[in-house]
Amino acid sequence: MQIITELSKNQNLSIALGFFDGVHLGHKTVIKSAVEYAHQNNCKSAVITFKDHPNCFFYGKSPKYILPKKVKELKIEELGIDFLYELDFESISGLTASEYLKDILIKYFSPCAISTGWNHNFGYKKSGNAEFLRNNSNKFGYKYFELPPQKINNEIISSSVIRKNLSQGNIEKANLMLGYKFSTSGEVIKGKQIGRTIGFKTANLIYPDELIELPHGVYSVQTNYGKGIANFGTRPTVKGEGTILETHILDFDKNIYGEKLFVEFNKMIRVEKKFNSLDALKNQIQKDIKYI
Repeated sequence: MQIITELSKNQNLSIALGFFDGVHLGHKTVIKSAVEYAHQNNCKSAVITFKDHPNCFFYGKSPKYILPKKVKELKIEELGIDFLYELDFESISGLTASEYLKDILIKYFSPCAISTGWNHNFGYKKSGNAEFLRNNSNKFGYKYFELPPQKINNEIISSSVIRKNLSQGNIEKANLMLGYKFSTSGEVIKGKQIGRTIGFKTANLIYPDELIELPHGVYSVQTNYGKGIANFGTRPTVKGEGTILETHILDFDKNIYGEKLFVEFNKMIRVEKKFNSLDALKNQIQKDIKYI
């Protein structure tokens, strides 16, 4: 997959439109639609999206993302897309729906097909939508595919619903909607090394600022070194400084400082709390491990 950050002519594409934060099950149906049409009609496929969320322009700040940018790109690539266009939203934010369709999509891509979600909006004041694209398909000679909402237990899958579930600690529900496990990764750093004094050595990560923040608490996790239990928070029992992700990997005792650790979240076990002693904390961790 080729990643392109500037507009350039690349015509006769089957394109998917959207921001696609999370590349969840709903997003995948849209992207796969573009890929499948390209395969069936001997053309190339592309995702047309933005470098940053439109909220960065409208409100001066970005929402917390479900995926880091690099991971999002990899998940889109895994779906078979040929080109990923990451455009600057500000440069086209003033265009009407008609101008965006004619002066951007048609001029540069001459799409043979356009795929979007059922609730896709674009153009100044969100003047463009699925109906607009459908009504203009004959005029500009493209096939239009409006993908219906995808549901889990009768609830529509969306990035906002997934963010809400993650922020409330409903990890299992969020994972179902994502179609994979919410995760993070980073270089293992040194902490106060208190965990090893009570028999629970931990691998510590700085939690990425751009990711949706989970509730401070204890989680069942899977890492690239095996199953584990993780605490995300401020470690009040040991008067921790700042927010950090500490992971105790079961049946593992190697030194991995400086190594890359991948942490997938299975479920939330309990909220973080302050214990009166390290012994009390140790006893609670032993109980928590039974829920992994």
